Amino acid sequence: MVSKVSVTRRAGRVRRKLKQVSSERPRLSVFRSSKNIYAQIIDDVKGHTLAAASTLEKDLKGKLKSGSDAAAATEVGKLIAERAKKAGVGKVVFDRGPYLYHGRVKALADAAREGGLEF
Repeated sequence: MVSKVSVTRRAGRVRRKLKQVSSERPRLSVFRSSKNIYAQIIDDVKGHTLAAASTLEKDLKGKLKSGSDAAAATEVGKLIAERAKKAGVGKVVFDRGPYLYHGRVKALADAAREGGLEF
């Protein structure tokens, strides 16, 4: 089992590297639980969330079989890309947090890219 300390360290390592290359772009942060997936676009300079999406929303929850599979992550990726466009965000830095870029996290990123977000 992975300890909470090692997960926090890994997430910090990823975020430190992102700050070096971000060039003041907002960050697309992903959180993945065992039952759902969440994504939000954060402006770290102002400290505001510009757009957010998750599998807990009513319009997504009704049409998804499960909130914890790649299909659900794809839908959240499309939704976050659409909301980012409305907020005037075109380029972001992808923050995978402590998760490997694989499975649901990769599906969300690919769908956001297809929706028009640039990483």
